[in-house]
Amino acid sequence: MTGTLISLISVFIGIIAANVFAGIKKRCSFGFTGNTLIGVFGSIFFIKSFGRLGFDPWSIVENGTFHSTLFIINCTVSALGGILGLLAVKWIEKKLNTEKHKE
Repeated sequence: MTGTLISLISVFIGIIAANVFAGIKKRCSFGFTGNTLIGVFGSIFFIKSFGRLGFDPWSIVENGTFHSTLFIINCTVSALGGILGLLAVKWIEKKLNTEKHKE
């Protein structure tokens, strides 16, 4: 596996996690397209932010070896990024709507 393929898998996991979470928590849903976009950006943000701890895609395939533990951590962080991205956007939407109603 290459680092690019691992990056694509990570983004795909973020998309799936955001859409599954939105399917479970209907109040957090932004529709399929919205959930997909939030999943993409949430997973990329989390992988870029926390990947520097040593589980970025290129550390997983370092020196031609595949580190499965780092890959599992990468997938978990990507899924969390998709879910937390969805929750953050919902929180922002709620704050913007309450501010609008107060005026």
